[in-house]
Amino acid sequence: MADPTNRDRLPFERKSKKKKVEKKPPAVVAPSTKTSGAKDKKGRRSADSGIPAVVSQRMVKRMALFSGIPTGLGMLSFVLFYLVVSRDWFEIPTYVVFSVSLLFFGLGVVGLSYGIFSTSWEDEPGSVWGWPEFRLNLSRTIAVWRNAQQTAQDNGDR
Repeated sequence: MADPTNRDRLPFERKSKKKKVEKKPPAVVAPSTKTSGAKDKKGRRSADSGIPAVVSQRMVKRMALFSGIPTGLGMLSFVLFYLVVSRDWFEIPTYVVFSVSLLFFGLGVVGLSYGIFSTSWEDEPGSVWGWPEFRLNLSRTIAVWRNAQQTAQDNGDR
């Protein structure tokens, strides 16, 4: 065998071997009670402008419901179509499988947005289906988009 120091190295091999250095445990630093003003302002601002925890949990539940059911049905449709075709119960054209699965997965994607927009931002949970909350939140979102577009046009004209 060739001496390892004299042989040609592959492009990904290290050129020199590094000696292992023993790792020292990290020093424990006592937390100081004094916080910087910038860090405090940033934390306070994100707490004020963020989504409240109650509303966030409500959004997650609605998104899971309005997206999870259609997505689950989309996956179940593949299994059902497979069983029907593999047992020769009857012939199913591929465009039917595609259309049904596309419909269910599309409803799952739409359900994500509906789950977010149909969530009440008030203390009360709102209605079961969330249609009044959806209309209110969508109108607020459209108003913000129009305001941002108007601001961008005003800044571009100057």
